[in-house]
Amino acid sequence: MNNITPNTINIPRYPPEFQQIINAKNQNFVGREFVFSAINNFLNQSDRGYFTIIGDPGIGKSAILAHYVSQNPGVVYYNVEITGKNRADEFLTTICTQLIEIAQHQGSKNLTPNSLDVITENSGFLSFLLQEISNRLHPEQHLIITIDGSDRIDVNNQPRGSNIFYLPRYLPEKVYFILTRRPFLANQSGLLIETPSQSLDLSVYSKQNRADIQEYIKTYLNESSHSVDASADSRRVRSVSEEKNPGDVSPKMTELGFDDNETNFMYVREILAAINRDIYPPNLQLYYQNHLDKINLATSQQQPMALQVLNILVQEQSISIEAIAETLDTDEYEIKVILDKWREFLHLESIAAQIHYSIYHTNFCDWLKQQIESKV
Repeated sequence: MNNITPNTINIPRYPPEFQQIINAKNQNFVGREFVFSAINNFLNQSDRGYFTIIGDPGIGKSAILAHYVSQNPGVVYYNVEITGKNRADEFLTTICTQLIEIAQHQGSKNLTPNSLDVITENSGFLSFLLQEISNRLHPEQHLIITIDGSDRIDVNNQPRGSNIFYLPRYLPEKVYFILTRRPFLANQSGLLIETPSQSLDLSVYSKQNRADIQEYIKTYLNESSHSVDASADSRRVRSVSEEKNPGDVSPKMTELGFDDNETNFMYVREILAAINRDIYPPNLQLYYQNHLDKINLATSQQQPMALQVLNILVQEQSISIEAIAETLDTDEYEIKVILDKWREFLHLESIAAQIHYSIYHTNFCDWLKQQIESKV
């Protein structure tokens, strides 16, 4: 097992809302060893820095971070997805509270500022605490701060050009940030840093993702079948698994209605929970509706052309900007502006020296198509 990082600081107590997320996301967690190995390799090879986990919506980024902090109690944790936590001032207040506790445990005194403004106005107080803790770390120790959903920040509450959440441009020795975020344009990372950094794109590890999905399904079915107080959903799962494979609770992906290449944990989890029902999983509908709301908001100034582009995307398996522009008889630049704003929901693939675009997940694409057709 590579998910335990030795020699972190065993101090932080997470706010209740964070602990609830960690517990929920860590339920039925399996695999992802390639991610934890990459994190530990970065920690061993760099004396400080930023490590970013990049992945599509629902691919399991939050669960990875939740499991990591559950295995390493000394890791500081922040989740941007929780309501009200997407502001830099809220981030600095919460993180600095955890860091003050660590510094005081190390022996530092008189760290609490006289005013909240000192904490939230920029990265100055955060950098001070990081340096204070770094100075007192033992040679074998690390300070690790994790931020789940770092791209979900409301940048309108920060000065233009400042790092997301005022994250420091420079880091003291033995201090690390681990971030998760959806795919983004290289020039829109929101970070200007001069310290070691590394990214891990989960889409590159399709084989490992598929294997982890299969292990997740097996674990889910086993736990459902062995539950003493089995719910109706658990009994349905058990019934399907026994029908497909008598005496075995490890049916193949296709026997449960999944593609063998499936890598989206959110989709698999919700479909398993609603197996044998006649309704579409409500949590998945809400999840997709949030996607669509953000898609519409991002390109509200480009309506109705954005709707035309979206309609083309859901009809095509993969298509280039040139082909979309030709279909709509418009300028390629206008199409690129729209697609750039939707980057987190798109897959990009190079075909015949052209970039082709597609919706990140087949089921989300099908759902979008249904929404569009219902309004025609």
